[in-house]
Parts: sequence; structure tokens; C-alpha cells
Amino acid sequence: ISSQVTIITKTFLRYKQLRVLLDSIRKFYSDIKVIIADDSLQPESVTGENIQHYIMPPAQGWFAGRNLAVSQVTTKYFLWVDDDFLFSEKTKIEKLVEVMEAVPELDVVGGSVQGNRFYFSILYEEGDENEGGCLYRKSGGKFHRLPGYPQCHLASGVVNFFLARTDAMQRVRFDPKLQRVAHSEFFMDGLGSLMVASCGDVIIDHQPKTQENRNPTYNKFRHPERSEGKFKLQLHFFKNHLKCIRYG
Repeated sequence: ISSQVTIITKTFLRYKQLRVLLDSIRKFYSDIKVIIADDSLQPESVTGENIQHYIMPPAQGWFAGRNLAVSQVTTKYFLWVDDDFLFSEKTKIEKLVEVMEAVPELDVVGGSVQGNRFYFSILYEEGDENEGGCLYRKSGGKFHRLPGYPQCHLASGVVNFFLARTDAMQRVRFDPKLQRVAHSEFFMDGLGSLMVASCGDVIIDHQPKTQENRNPTYNKFRHPERSEGKFKLQLHFFKNHLKCIRYG
């Protein structure tokens, strides 16, 4: 599997969780390459066999880190994980690869984080040239089952645990202007050019909450001011020529 898949993550001030994640990966995948994009304020060294640790200028943000990590992938696929996830015997990357190989039109296949798949659908309603169209994002929205894989459904977006086709993701890219409040936005940008599915039988765990999660510096960046949410919407409306976005 290590010749086909690279695991990538983005970290910020959470070295303890990151090391727990790396240990859990090595328990099940001893030689798979792991790429870490790190924009921590005071970087620590993270070393090990088949680990590439890229240190960025401080607090560049979520999507800039994702872009850096994806740009270094040389395998056909990459697996995105958050830095506080935990591999278990149910985290079978091979199953996600099998689905991707069987359905070459697919670009992204999401798994489940402790039983939560967090998939959603996006519908686009064409508008006129002056005002633009409308996007409707529906939590829990999905489309038909994937033929031959009853545990998988097509969707517009998935949880932060997914296998992706590297070349497809390099085409859409993560908008680096979105620093903190962003996930659905990538799938909105990819609407119409990415085929996405969600499969419930590949599960990753989430590390228990600890004191590190209450780190005031981390939380300041993790929970941004309202102005960032406002900026995100302005960027969206302008970039995708929209007159409205509705969430449901």
C-alpha cells in the first residue's frame, strides 16, 4: 500500500497529539510515508523513518498547509487525516483504495470518524449573469449508492478523513486565503469537477480531549473571530459568482 498511498496532515501547536497519531499509524502501516505541514509558532523536531516534516512560517493556516502537503505527494493517492486522529484495526486504507481502483471516475472517498461520516450534498441553482447563482449545502445529504459497494454513497463533500486522487486534488487546490474556517469550501470549489463518495466501513478514531485542547494560544487560532467567517463568505460569493449560499 505504501507504493500507492501517502498519509498527509497539517499540525499547529499539537505535537503531543501528532506523536500519538504517528505511533498509531506505525502500528498498522510500518513503512508508509507520512507528510506533515507545520505552521506552529515555535516548531519542534518531528523525525522518523518515512516522515517528512515541512516547517512553514507561523500561522499560515489550514488550507495553505494542505496545499504544501499535497504538493509533496508523489504517490497516486493520499490519505488526509487530522493531527489528533488515531488509527485502529478498523482503519483499513486498502478498502478505500479498492473502491477508488474499481471506480476510476471517483476523486475522493471519505471514511468515518468514530462512526460519524459528516457527508453533505451541495446543489447549485444557476442564476443570471449579473447576480450569479445559489449554493445549497445540506448536512447529511447524499445521492445514490455506489454500484457494488453498498456501504458507500455518492455525496458532494465528506469528513476530514478521506483518500484522494493526487492529480485531481492538485487541479482543484485548497484556497490559501482560507486560513481557519474552512472544509466545505474546498468541496464547493470542486463542485462539478470532483466526484466524491463516502464509505462507512473504514473508521478512524479521535483522540480523547486533553488539557492541550484548552491551550489558550491554540484556541485563539482554532476559534477565529467573526470577521474571518465574514471574509470567507465574501470570498465565496466573489470567486464562485454567487448571490446566495444556504446551509441546511
